[in-house]
Amino acid sequence: MTAEITSHEELRALLGAPMPRAAVKERAVLHERDRQWLAASPFCLVATAGADGSCDVSPKGDPAGFVVVLDDRTIAVPERPGNRRADGYRNILDNPHVGLIFLIPGRTDTLRINGRAKLVRDAPYFDDMVVQGHRPVLAVEVAVEQVFYHCAKAFLRAALWRPETWQPDVLPSRPRLIKEVEAPAESLADLERYYGPGYAEKLYRG
Repeated sequence: MTAEITSHEELRALLGAPMPRAAVKERAVLHERDRQWLAASPFCLVATAGADGSCDVSPKGDPAGFVVVLDDRTIAVPERPGNRRADGYRNILDNPHVGLIFLIPGRTDTLRINGRAKLVRDAPYFDDMVVQGHRPVLAVEVAVEQVFYHCAKAFLRAALWRPETWQPDVLPSRPRLIKEVEAPAESLADLERYYGPGYAEKLYRG
């Protein structure tokens, strides 16, 4: 029989009190080290939730430093051409609360930023977000409410950055997965051509 946790008190009794250092590590203003981390990070995850509570986590990646620090309390994340579902963006329109995790390859700790977001269709700093001639059509501007560093335990347990543990071929290729799971009208050959060697050349095309 499943034993469900249904209260904050029950959860705290089970897990215990947080370490004093962890309990007070949150900040509301970016430190210079946070700026340096953002300048070195090529990848982040953006978590959002809709008005009905439905959630989404969207990966964002670009050359290191793609996130623009506007001031000590504000950052901006550029949009790039993708599948145009806009799940996270639609959530932000209904519920501005967002959570971001910034990674640096090879590092097992991460930088977390929580705050309130808005969608911006143009601003002077868009000129600083141009990559391979692509100027974003929008950016997620985040007013920082919480910023802190997260410990390395999850990455160490996962051995995430240890190449000897990687198994990229444990599942079929991207085209085969799409054909098998999503059953699109395109043939497998068409999908393999689309996701073939030229795929990386289309990263900044609309």
